[in-house]
Amino acid sequence: MAVTTPRETWTDPRIDDLSKKVDAGFEKADKRMDALDKKMDAGFEKADKKMEAGFTEADAKMKAGFARVDADVRELRGEMRSGFDKFDKKFDRLLWGFLAIAASSSATLIHALAIHGG
Repeated sequence: MAVTTPRETWTDPRIDDLSKKVDAGFEKADKRMDALDKKMDAGFEKADKKMEAGFTEADAKMKAGFARVDADVRELRGEMRSGFDKFDKKFDRLLWGFLAIAASSSATLIHALAIHGG
């Protein structure tokens, strides 16, 4: 195995050569980073578009769902109103029937008392 010793002196041409290699390496790295940045930007743009489309679709589905619920609630209110109207009519007839019975009973009682001298 050969042992090498570091050179004791650096000449200007050698330093210039090293500087060029370092600059070239950084330039190459910068190009790679620029390309990576472009790829990432494109990926984020694509993801943003997909997310926006997803949110738009979800909003549309929610609006349609709420519209169906609103329609169902309106229909239910109409059915309840109709049912209460029918109940009110039956209750009114029953009330008038009780009033008629009460009036008839009162008239009969008054008549009976008048006849029997009460």
